[in-house]
Amino acid sequence: MSNRMEEVQFDGSGLVPVVVQDDVSGEVLMLAYANHEALERTAGTGRAHFFSRSRGELWEKGATSGNFIHVSTMALDCDGDAVMYRGRPEGPACHTGRRSCFWRSLQGTQEPDRPIIGEIADIIADRARNPREGSYVSSLLGSGPEGVLRKIGEEATEVMLSGALNREKLANEVADLWFHTLIALQFCGVDYRDVLSELRRRRR
Repeated sequence: MSNRMEEVQFDGSGLVPVVVQDDVSGEVLMLAYANHEALERTAGTGRAHFFSRSRGELWEKGATSGNFIHVSTMALDCDGDAVMYRGRPEGPACHTGRRSCFWRSLQGTQEPDRPIIGEIADIIADRARNPREGSYVSSLLGSGPEGVLRKIGEEATEVMLSGALNREKLANEVADLWFHTLIALQFCGVDYRDVLSELRRRRR
């Protein structure tokens, strides 16, 4: 970042807006501001730093809450007047305890849509922590490794059988397979983001 710092177009107060994105799920987590020092600190430590306009001081995300954001890349937009931190959050990004600060919809719904894989994974995790009577997910998680993994085989077979039929059928069966794979990951204690990270690694 430091070799392109001269390209950042800071405003009259010496600040630039910074969008923070989960580099695995793609979810936008928060917006804050940074000065030159905050950008340098972020680049140097690998943890998100910003400048508080209300307090007039540099701050590190997570320094008091423990909810750090580990920054893997820093990107400058086409006009040079906005920066994006891409990284992995350690806990919720929002001070309200929510994963993202962008949870209030301007269109009347309770919450805006978020990446569906993460949303479903969070629901499955909740069912694991708080089993519900009559819940399919809770029941399957309680069936043990044989029950959970057997469903993967069943759903994979359905995908194979539907592949030669039609696109809609195939999409439905793949959705079933992905859903049950998320359940299996939860059962085995594997974060779905680790799978996305592996896919990202393979892309390179």
